[in-house]
Amino acid sequence: MDEQSVFTGKHIQCLIGNDDIAELWLNHGSASVNKFDQEMLKDLREAVTALSGRKKDIRGLMIGSRKEAFVVGADITEFMGYFSSGEDNLKKWLNETHRLFSEIEDFSFPTITAINGLCLGGGMELALTTSFRIASDKASLGLPETRLGIYPGWGGTIRFPRLVGCDNAIEWIAGGGTYKSSDALKTGAVDAVVSPEDLYQSCHETLLRAAAGELDWQSRRKDKISPLKFVSPLESAMAFESAKAYVMAKAGKHYPAPLEAISRIQKAAGMVREEASPVEIEGFIKMALTPVAHNLISVFLSDQFNKKQSKKTATGGKEIRKVAVIGAGIMGGGIAYQSASKHIPSVMKDISNDALNAGMKEASRLLNGQVERGKITVLKMAESLNAMSATLNYSEFSEVPLVIEAVVENEKIKKSVYQDLEGILPEDAVIASNTSTISITRLARELKRPENFCGIHFFNPVHRMPLVEIIRGEKTSEETISTAVAYALRIGKTPVVVNDCAGFLVNRLLFPYFYGFQSLMEDGVDFRKIDKTMEAFGWPMGPAYLLDVVGIDTCVHGGGVMAEAFPDRMSYQHKTAIHTLHEAGRLGQKSSSGFYNYTQDRKGKLKKVFSDDIHKILAPVIRNKKDISDNEIIERMMIPMINESARCLEEGIVKTAMEVDLGVLYGIGFPPFRGGILKYADDCGLKDIVEKSESLKDLGHAFEAAPLLKQYAKEGKNFYQMNTK
Repeated sequence: MDEQSVFTGKHIQCLIGNDDIAELWLNHGSASVNKFDQEMLKDLREAVTALSGRKKDIRGLMIGSRKEAFVVGADITEFMGYFSSGEDNLKKWLNETHRLFSEIEDFSFPTITAINGLCLGGGMELALTTSFRIASDKASLGLPETRLGIYPGWGGTIRFPRLVGCDNAIEWIAGGGTYKSSDALKTGAVDAVVSPEDLYQSCHETLLRAAAGELDWQSRRKDKISPLKFVSPLESAMAFESAKAYVMAKAGKHYPAPLEAISRIQKAAGMVREEASPVEIEGFIKMALTPVAHNLISVFLSDQFNKKQSKKTATGGKEIRKVAVIGAGIMGGGIAYQSASKHIPSVMKDISNDALNAGMKEASRLLNGQVERGKITVLKMAESLNAMSATLNYSEFSEVPLVIEAVVENEKIKKSVYQDLEGILPEDAVIASNTSTISITRLARELKRPENFCGIHFFNPVHRMPLVEIIRGEKTSEETISTAVAYALRIGKTPVVVNDCAGFLVNRLLFPYFYGFQSLMEDGVDFRKIDKTMEAFGWPMGPAYLLDVVGIDTCVHGGGVMAEAFPDRMSYQHKTAIHTLHEAGRLGQKSSSGFYNYTQDRKGKLKKVFSDDIHKILAPVIRNKKDISDNEIIERMMIPMINESARCLEEGIVKTAMEVDLGVLYGIGFPPFRGGILKYADDCGLKDIVEKSESLKDLGHAFEAAPLLKQYAKEGKNFYQMNTK
C-alpha cells in the first residue's frame, strides 16, 4: 500500500494510505514505552492539526503504537512539576489537553484505537476519544489514577461513564484497577478482542465499514458528548449514593480521590461534554494539590526508582532454574508456593512428613483461593502444584542454584543446615537465610564459601507482602546479591538491598515503634486507645493488635536481639507489657489470647474480642497515670521510629530515604498516604521533630534526636532533598 506522510515528529508519525485511511503511530523516541510527556503531547497537537488540514482526504483514522504497550499513562515526574507550578498553570495544562482530545473526538471521519498492550491512564483516555476500540487478547486496560491520589483528568470521568454505564465506570475509576481485554469487552470499554496478528487489519476493516455507512459511528460519538442516560432521577441518585457509601467504606477518609471522582461524575451527569469538562478539571486540581496525592506519587516514584535500581543490580546474577526451601512451615511453604506460582520449580525439605504435607496443603489452599476468585484457572493451579515437590532428604539438591533456609530462629540449627548444604550443593550455589533477626555475617562465619551466602528475608504472609529484604553480609559477593535480587524480581516481589545489622532495616525500625508503645503503657494509657489512635493515623492495625498477630513470643525473642545490639535505646529498665503477657502464656493469636482474646467467626477467621481480665494482668506494668492526648500518642509512637530511620540512613544500612520508606510501607504497612516514615518526617518539619525529640528524651534514648536528623534540621535540609538520587 502506497503511503503519504502527513506528519513526522520525534514521537508520533502520521500517514495516509491509498484507500484514504490515516494512521497515527505513537512511538516515543527516547523511552522504551509510550508515555504522555510534554514532548509527546506537543507532537500529538501538531499531528492533530495536520490531520485536520487534510480532513477532506481522509475516510478514517487509526491510532496505534509502535511499542509493545499502547500507552502506559502520563509521565508522573512531569505531573509533579505541574502540581507544584500553581493552580493556574495546572488548569491551563488540563484545558489544553481537554481541547486536544475533544478535537480528536470531533473529527469528521470515523476513528479507532488499536490497543496492542498496556493502555493505562492518559492512554486509556485517548482511546476513549475514538469512535471504536479494538484490543489484542494480550492487552490490559485501566484508569489507575486514584492510586496516585488523583482521578482521570483528561476527560475520563466524562467519556467513560457515557460509554460503559455509570456502575462500570465507577468500578474502574474508583477502584483504580487494571483489566484484561476480555473483561473490557464485557463492559463495552472495547468493541472487539482479536489476536495480536489480526489487530491492525481488524481496525482497518472496521474503519472501511464505518466510512461506507455500515457502522453508525456518529451516534456513538453523540452518546459520549451528551448527558448521561438514566431511567429516572431516583435511579441516578440511588446509583451514585450507593456507590459513594461503598467506596467510602473501602477507601476510607484518608483517600479522598475515589469519592471525589464519583462526585464529579454525578455533578456532570446532566451536562454535555463542554459543560462537564470544567467540572472534571476543578475536581482534579482539588485532588492534585492535596498532600495525599503528593505522597502517593512520591511512593510511586520511589517504587519506580527501586525497580530501576533492582534491574541494574540483578544483571550478572545466576539463572534460577529451580529453588529449594529448607523448612515447610508457614514461611517455607509460602516461599515454595510463591516460587512455583511464578514458574520457578521448588522443592521443600523438612524432617517430617507431617510438616511437608502441611506445606503442600497450604500451597493448595492458596491456589484454590485464587481459582475461586477467578484470578487463575484450574489448569494454572495444577501447573503450580506440579512445580512443587517435597522431600525428607537432600537427594534433589545436587543441581539447585539457590537454597533458602527457613527453619526455626535458632543460630545453631541454622548453621548445622548450612554445613550439610555445603557438602551437597554445587560450589557456586547461593545459600540464603530467611532469618528476621540473626546477623548474616555471624551466620556465615563457619561457611567455606561465605561469599555465596546472604539473607533473603520474606514477610508473613509471603504471598501478600510485597517486600523482600536482601541482606548483604561482610563477605557476601556482588554476584550473590545480584542473584538474590533477580530471584526476588522473578517472583514478583520488591527487593530492597540492606547492609547487615541487627533487625536489618524493617525490624530495626519496628522495635523503636514498640518502644514508644511500651512507654505509653507505663504511663497508664489504655492499649485500646493507642490502637484506635494509630489506626486513625492510618496504620492497618494498632500496635497491641499487631503484637498479637506477630506473636508475643516472637516479639520477645526479637526484642532481646535488638536490646543486645542497641542497649542504649532498645532495652527496658522495667518489665514490659510484652514480657508480662509472655510469662502469662498469652502469646497472641497463636494461643487465642494476648492483649485481646480471639475467637473464630462463621468463616473461620479470627476475631478479636476485648476482655476485662487483661487489666489485672497488665496492672504491674503501669507506673504512672497521665492524661495523654491523641496527638501526644502519635508523637510518642512515631518519633522513635523516625530517629532510628535517620540512624539507618546515616550508617548506610540502605542508601536512600526512598528505600527506608519502601521498607516500612511494604514491610509493616506504614500508611501510604503519608508517603513513608522519612517523607512523613519531612512533612512534619525536621526542626519540629528535633524539638519534640528533645522534649521527650527523658523517656529514654530512643526519643533522642539522631545526629543526621539534627544536622538536616540545622541546615534546613529534608531527607527527600538529600537522599533520593
